[in-house]
Amino acid sequence: MRLPATSLAMLRHLAVGFAAGLAALVAMPVPATEAQPVAALPVVNPADPGEHLPSQGRSLFEELFAVRRGAAAQIEVPFPFAALLARIDSQLQRDPASPLPPAKRVLIPLGRSLQRTAAAPDFFVYPRVLVAVDSPPVAAGGPLLKDRLYLGYQERSAVIEIISYNEAAGRFEFQLLKDYRAGGKPRLVYANRSLCFACHQNGSPIFSRALWDETNANAKVAATLLASGQSFYGIPPERGVDVPYAIDNASERANGFALTQLLWRAGCGGSTAEARGCRAGLFAAALRHALSGGQTWTPDARFVQAVDKPLREQARVRWPGGLTAGNADIPNRNPLQGVNSWPADSTARMAFSEVPARFDPLLARPAGALWRPDAPDALRQLVAGLAEFVADPDRRQLESALAERAPPAAQRLRVPCRIDTQVASRWSLRCTAAGGSLLAGTLSVHGGRPRGGRLTRLALPDGTALNNLGLTLIGSASEAGATLSPQADGLPARNAAADAIASIEIRRGEARAGEGRRDEPVDGEAILEIRPDFAIVQQAIDRLASGPQAASLFGPVPFQRRALFAALFAELGAPLVVPCCEAAEYLPPPRLEGAAVAPGQTPSSTADPLLRAFQPYCAACHQTAEAFPPNFLQGTAAEVGVRLRHCAPRLYVRLAMADMPPAQRAKTPMPPESMLPAFASDPQAWRDSPLRSALLAQVTQWLRAETGQPPQVETLLAGGYEALRPCLPAH
Repeated sequence: MRLPATSLAMLRHLAVGFAAGLAALVAMPVPATEAQPVAALPVVNPADPGEHLPSQGRSLFEELFAVRRGAAAQIEVPFPFAALLARIDSQLQRDPASPLPPAKRVLIPLGRSLQRTAAAPDFFVYPRVLVAVDSPPVAAGGPLLKDRLYLGYQERSAVIEIISYNEAAGRFEFQLLKDYRAGGKPRLVYANRSLCFACHQNGSPIFSRALWDETNANAKVAATLLASGQSFYGIPPERGVDVPYAIDNASERANGFALTQLLWRAGCGGSTAEARGCRAGLFAAALRHALSGGQTWTPDARFVQAVDKPLREQARVRWPGGLTAGNADIPNRNPLQGVNSWPADSTARMAFSEVPARFDPLLARPAGALWRPDAPDALRQLVAGLAEFVADPDRRQLESALAERAPPAAQRLRVPCRIDTQVASRWSLRCTAAGGSLLAGTLSVHGGRPRGGRLTRLALPDGTALNNLGLTLIGSASEAGATLSPQADGLPARNAAADAIASIEIRRGEARAGEGRRDEPVDGEAILEIRPDFAIVQQAIDRLASGPQAASLFGPVPFQRRALFAALFAELGAPLVVPCCEAAEYLPPPRLEGAAVAPGQTPSSTADPLLRAFQPYCAACHQTAEAFPPNFLQGTAAEVGVRLRHCAPRLYVRLAMADMPPAQRAKTPMPPESMLPAFASDPQAWRDSPLRSALLAQVTQWLRAETGQPPQVETLLAGGYEALRPCLPAH
């Protein structure tokens, strides 16, 4: 059964018009009433992935591996994969207290990616490698890859799937490095975002929830990998949950970027001086958050007036019901649940690649956290998100710049102490004062004189709350006390307002009369000297916000991290740091792996009625240059006809799933329900759609002609979905 081309064209026209009208309605604020509460809007619409090729900027992967060759540049990626991992690690700081590499990697032999059957049946000989960067840059000027670069490598397909951030566009890019093999000619292409968003519904990385049983953190998976006798690019097969836990955290942070960017671009308004001042205030607050180690700062009147108040008012108009963030979590899945040993039979092995519907990343996931403009922590959440764009070298360079500038007059705070000197090598401090001041820690003592020490706790009435600060001796000490510099991670400790706690002087008093020996606890005091140097940063940002660069730095565009820091450091007179990655500017224009077909689109050159029936609903994912997912709509009309008939059992199951209650589905329906809004539809409308009925009738006709019997889902799935013949005929 085929629908007339004119009917399909009319339906597509109506769908596009309906979608445009729906988008306009969604963008219009709807006043809340008691009878009609305003729904929260998603930060990212999975049915609207945006332009396939970026109109500005390039991906971090391109910036990292672009090499200038004369007047042009090209992508040069090290091979083999272990060399690629080493190159990425060289860009990142290593944690001296951790044995883990800076770029975290796990092995996933039986996963849920598009490449999950590429190694069949040798899944444990050629496991997929997943790599996520969660470490800061090793030096200033280096690319900020932390939480922004993810790789999926499948050796059998010679493809690396890449998700990497584009700072200029404020989004993740989806790319493929193809022909990545010995003797190959690797080429980097951008992927069809419609296909990627079917699973990556927030336009960001996804990862399973704990206990990450698909990875080699699963003891059975690790043992089966070891039994294969293979080596895996320098990645140990036996690994605890620390690595997947780190990847999970990185993907969670990465999924927050979309909300942060939306609020930065639109939360302050447009291009007015007030809107630019609002963004400048947010930038200052993000720096304050980063410098203070994320302490809770009580906003001053200026911040409330210039940032807090206008942003909340703007957000109430734009998003009265709030914004829902994306959900990076897919359910944990143990592919070896109940399996005692890995089978030797190829057919039995193939069955393990099947992904039941409840585990399928194609499932529409529930919304993530809700951001509401009236929530008490709404602004703090935004500021913390922006602070994720402050790299560790940025913070250190800012500290160096401030150390070179003369700060305003220091403030002094005195706190009475009790000092326990009963142990000759140590003074124990307990300093408290009315209003909430608290210092607790120990000083190491040699020859009766303090040499250094550690504060386990520092709390001040302004909200300052610091733990585990190192204390370094300044100058000389005496039996009566010492002046020490408190540090966190080798940098000056800062209070909640991001002002430097320049020094802490510990003065030891004498034992009071009648209190016993001098080695018993005595009275003393701690004198904190606070240098209010964040005012220097604030003044520099104020000058930028009123200067000639204001429109480009603080306009309604994505957060321009590099431009903002370059301008700030120049304003502070900091030494110029040559940025990395300039070769990427000389790369040829980005290109897609093949012509991308949008959902609901039928190319005008397609005359075959059979193609015109399936293309609007299948071509976005299945008319590509890649065999994963099966590209059964790629090729001539004759070739496509053969492939569609070969794929008929799987097509029937996927189309028929819409008739079943979600809890009873063995597989997810097609098209994925998260993409149905792109067809101006929803799950119920698609189930009842005459268009779906027509496609199902056509596939039924093919199967009846082949078997002489009408197809039944239960019969087709008797041996499991992966036992059905594949969509692509064997070559």
